[in-house]
Amino acid sequence: MEADPADTESRRTLIGLGREALAAELTAFGLEPFRARQLWHWFYHRGATSFAAMTTLAKPVRERLAEAYVIRRPEVARDLRSDDGTRKWLLRMADGQEIETVHIPEEDRGALCVSSQVGCTLTCRFCHTGTQRLVRNLDAAEIVNQVLLARDALAEWPAPPDGRLLSNIVMMGMGEPLLNYEQVATALKIIMDGDGIAISKRRITLSTSGVVPVMKRCGEELGVNLAVSLHAVTDDVRDQLVPINRKYPLAELLAACRNYPGATNARRITFEYVMLRDVNDSPADARALVRLLKGIPAKINLIPFNPWPGAPYTCSTPEAIQTFGDIVNAAGYASPVRTPRGQDIMAACGQLKSASLRNRDAVARLLAEKDAALVA
Repeated sequence: MEADPADTESRRTLIGLGREALAAELTAFGLEPFRARQLWHWFYHRGATSFAAMTTLAKPVRERLAEAYVIRRPEVARDLRSDDGTRKWLLRMADGQEIETVHIPEEDRGALCVSSQVGCTLTCRFCHTGTQRLVRNLDAAEIVNQVLLARDALAEWPAPPDGRLLSNIVMMGMGEPLLNYEQVATALKIIMDGDGIAISKRRITLSTSGVVPVMKRCGEELGVNLAVSLHAVTDDVRDQLVPINRKYPLAELLAACRNYPGATNARRITFEYVMLRDVNDSPADARALVRLLKGIPAKINLIPFNPWPGAPYTCSTPEAIQTFGDIVNAAGYASPVRTPRGQDIMAACGQLKSASLRNRDAVARLLAEKDAALVA
């Protein structure tokens, strides 16, 4: 019989262990190594949420596993659905901390925006998550479980080979993925594994604000698509918008982009550029952007600023965005304007935050504290 659900505190999860780690854990537990392949199939291809469901394992083995381990999904604290079909889950981890995960459906596919930290290390001025203190990194199990829970909600078990409602992963949720690289890498290798969730690296995009020392390693070890939160064309402006620029300025960031393994015209680096009125949206900024990106296989996502309570910026006018995009396009760079999704449930780009800070003074105070810590 399955162990008492109330006794989950004393049991560990096997979700989030890579193949070798899972085999080693089961061997130490006294089971044959081939059991790891069986569990992998049930966890990541079938989406099993209990050992009792794993009918290819003998009943005594299932009972032993259930006594020692638990298959635990995060608790859904809130499930919000946008008028445009976007869905946002507020997920509560085992220790009570909360994160947000967003599914963005398209006609023939869908992307899941996955978080890597509770809160965020950084203090990007235009980003709601940046006003929240970093609480802790997520572990690999908590990252993978966001995908498993979304698959549960979308009824995509066993994992379909085609026509998936969850076809793409974007590491663009709460947190800076490259400041939690080991856990993110372990999770993404599980997500990419062909015998389980089987989402190709070509359908995974990792977004970074510019943690230069880890970028090359990410490309070499994972080979996923890279998105860079650029948002400015001078160090002075980027220092304000994306303060990690003070540590890794534009010249270093762009050199790392030029050397990113696997970047080609077929696999371009995406540069994310939030459009802020009278801050970074002039024709001169557009021309400077073209000069900065010369020689980099690139496309530019122009992101209309998505407001949040207490935000210090407003969105560029449609005319300014159009002019900016025309200049970049004329230089040969694709520059689509991202259509805001899920704004009515605060699920759009830059709006994710597990607990809302509605007081402008409180937001300013937190940003000042994080700025001081970054400089120190």
